[in-house]
Amino acid sequence: MDAGKAIFDTVGKLRQRRTAPLVLELDLTEGLTEGPPADPLAAVLSMRKPRLADVLSGLKRARQDPRVKALVVKIGGNPLGFAMVQELRQAVIRFRAAGKLTVAYAETFGEFSGGTVPYYLATAFERLYLQPSGDVGLTGLAMEQRFVKGALTRLGVGYEAGRRHEYKTAMNTFTEDRMTDAHRESAARLLESLTETVVAGIADGRGLDPDKVRELIDRGPFIASEAQEAGLVDKLAYRDEVYDELKRAAGEDAHLLYLARYARAAGVRKLPQPMADGIALVHGSGLIRTGRSGRSPLGGGGAMGSDTIAASLRAARRDEHIKAVVFRVDSPGGSYVASDTIWREVTLTRKVKPVIVSMGDYAASGGYFVAMAADVIMAQPGTLTGSIGVYGGKPVLSELMEKAGINSELLAEGANAGMFSLTRGFSPEQWERVNAWLDRIYDDFVSKVAKSRDLSRERTHELARGRVWTGADAHAHGLVDELGGLEDALALARKRVGLADDAPVRTYPRLNPLERLRGPESSEDKAAALARIRLDAWGPLARLSAELGLPAGGPLLLPSWYRIS
Repeated sequence: MDAGKAIFDTVGKLRQRRTAPLVLELDLTEGLTEGPPADPLAAVLSMRKPRLADVLSGLKRARQDPRVKALVVKIGGNPLGFAMVQELRQAVIRFRAAGKLTVAYAETFGEFSGGTVPYYLATAFERLYLQPSGDVGLTGLAMEQRFVKGALTRLGVGYEAGRRHEYKTAMNTFTEDRMTDAHRESAARLLESLTETVVAGIADGRGLDPDKVRELIDRGPFIASEAQEAGLVDKLAYRDEVYDELKRAAGEDAHLLYLARYARAAGVRKLPQPMADGIALVHGSGLIRTGRSGRSPLGGGGAMGSDTIAASLRAARRDEHIKAVVFRVDSPGGSYVASDTIWREVTLTRKVKPVIVSMGDYAASGGYFVAMAADVIMAQPGTLTGSIGVYGGKPVLSELMEKAGINSELLAEGANAGMFSLTRGFSPEQWERVNAWLDRIYDDFVSKVAKSRDLSRERTHELARGRVWTGADAHAHGLVDELGGLEDALALARKRVGLADDAPVRTYPRLNPLERLRGPESSEDKAAALARIRLDAWGPLARLSAELGLPAGGPLLLPSWYRIS
């Protein structure tokens, strides 16, 4: 009898869970992943991180789900990229417009540190709670770059570099001792543009005048009681108090469920028919390089391999049930050759079916190169893009080696065989070859942008010269077609080909377990898109090696100091 009663009670609880009101939870303290894992190591490292696409699709579905009553999000911890924050804000605002309760709570928005960007995210929610011991680090946005030319000179390290043109500042860390005028102009406008977006968002979310928001930014940071008094938060409360209020609003029988689980469960309940027409979603994230996507087991971020992305685009292009392609680009750039390979596949795909590019936090330099051939380019106002230019160079270590008592002798057959040696500078004849290389890449880049964006060569050069733009400014200048996020891009792709609003989205490459095990038959096989762990990568030094002119990154790279805090 006891066993039967236990089974009956368990079934009753499961039935109640299936019909009870839902409160969706999202914990952003560990951050979000941009796309699906590129390799087995990435899958392990991202196991506990929700995927942005799952969050967006889950919130879209929840808007129409009468069981879902509310959303509660914990904000803090690992910082999110500016454009990703705007993706989340947009999704939350749409969820809220459907009549659902939205609650954000944070232990602190910066603990003796800035917290403007996470606070900007929180202002999209209807209710905003802060732990009584927390702070609101609303101090504005800042960018900082260190210049090591003086230190390198003292060590005996020279640096020889060329660029196209004055706004291509990736090498300035090593070749200058302060910002050049062009460098300062570009960086100042980036901050100004992003601040305009932040001020407008906070003002709208908190019901404040924009001038009042700017005044508060200049007064920050705020301790909790000051933040509440200024109208920056609604209430000071601990987690248990927040959840008690939430349950009273949603119903005492409401069931908590992580948003990512809700999205996956909803996807399982509505599995697309294998032959149903749909949209392909191709993710390209990280430094762009030749070969396959992947990462080093030593650490560092993943990479966008030209072989992987090209094979994914080919597979989507040849799939008769794929009617349009959304190419999600989140990359600061990298190899020119790899970028050109991907550009070619985008161009070929566009001849067969529409290609919509959705830009993430970065789609700059090589990241813009791979995107520019699409039918439509969409970016968030806070995306960093453009950087249409090129640089190249090398450190010269001869004086340092002499100081250290190290002698190096070079034997070479060929006048320029040793031109990339780090023990000597370029000769005048070698500089001619370097400049020819830089001119060739810049001319090709600018010409392709002009053709893709229907701009004159002269106007394209004005917008290029290596300058980085926010998505808002790029849109104003014609480098971007529309402002919006991944969900907007998918909706546009469906509309372009006449598919229903809920037409399936298939991530490419799509491989079943057997295909993953057997490997590709040829470079035309879709299994050729399989990513791998790269043992030859520079791991945590990947970005530094690229900026030093080493081959891991490439000449179309946005410098690492473009981080907003």
